[in-house]
Amino acid sequence: MMRTRGSGGAEKRVSHRWICLICLASFGLGMLFADRLRSIQDLNKQIISQRRQEQELHVVSEDCTTKKRKLGQDQDIMGEVERTHEAIQSLDKTISTLQMELAASRSSQELMRLDDSQGSAASTQLRKKAFIVIGINTAFSSRKRRDSVRETWMPQGEKLQQLEREKGIVVRFMIGHSATSNSILDRAIDSEEQQHNDFLRLDHVEGYHELSAKTKTFFSTAIAQWDAEFYVKVDDDVHVNLGMLAATLARHRSKPRTYIGCMKSGPVLSNKNVKYHEPEYWKFGEEGNKYFRHATGQIYAISKDLATYISINQPILHKYANEDVTLGSWFIGLEVEHIDERNMCCGTPPDCEWKAQAGNVCIASFDWSCSGICKSVEKIKDVHMQCGEGDGVVWSALF
Repeated sequence: MMRTRGSGGAEKRVSHRWICLICLASFGLGMLFADRLRSIQDLNKQIISQRRQEQELHVVSEDCTTKKRKLGQDQDIMGEVERTHEAIQSLDKTISTLQMELAASRSSQELMRLDDSQGSAASTQLRKKAFIVIGINTAFSSRKRRDSVRETWMPQGEKLQQLEREKGIVVRFMIGHSATSNSILDRAIDSEEQQHNDFLRLDHVEGYHELSAKTKTFFSTAIAQWDAEFYVKVDDDVHVNLGMLAATLARHRSKPRTYIGCMKSGPVLSNKNVKYHEPEYWKFGEEGNKYFRHATGQIYAISKDLATYISINQPILHKYANEDVTLGSWFIGLEVEHIDERNMCCGTPPDCEWKAQAGNVCIASFDWSCSGICKSVEKIKDVHMQCGEGDGVVWSALF
């Protein structure tokens, strides 16, 4: 028992039981108060956490909305940029076309002034409109080949002029001049021209290894004299069906830059002892590589824009050893549509004959083994009889 002193000095006794109860009660109240306090703190934490989550969600929502709005704005901007880019490209193409036409006109005027200074009567003539200008590549020594072509697929005399007037198809043998001025070779061509009036004379020195330069000069000369939709080069030992050629080209007349022929990709020959040796073989990579795609040289066609491009840039256009490769190299880096037209490289009978019987008349026929019709002077008449489209086709066709 404990004693306590009262106010009056009297002592009071407090039992151990009461002390224990009071301690227990105090402990219980403390625990209760602590639990209540802890619950309040947890509740406050939950409220704070919930508010924080709500704020975060609100921020994320606003961020998403902002990003969506920004994405939409970016897409609108990109759309505008793309439309502007397309408009610029279209304008660039239009300007390019106009520049080429202007340059061609200037080139034509320069040639006409040059002719005028030399006393040419043709200098006063403007460029004639045409559908196709066909240049038949020939040489001084190929008189018999030219006559065989005249006797088969190439009209003569008045019919040749009528074909030009009514159908817009111009056909000429193209030839340059000899290294010696007014040589016997040049006089022989002058005499033949007076007889047939079917030559296009080029400012070019003839030579087998100068075919690339001759081709460049042909297109430049032809576009200065005729404003045509297509310009065609063909060898004088190839048989051609003019009606089929014109009908095929007419299908592509809406395309501005077309290169039409039998496309191939032959090997680059580094051996100096072979016929088609390429001295600049190293430019095409490792030995054994192939050339880029290009039309075989026996016959091909190009549109006016490409002929104009050659005329404008002829001083800086590089020439390789082979003419067909050279022409293909001029177009490989341009926006040009390469059209692989297999009807321009049919074989001689029976190949072209079977195709004609099946209703698939060939545009051109020759022998691959000879790069032309083998012994063409003797054989071209047979090819014309068996594979020709008929003399009336070109006159009745609508282009």
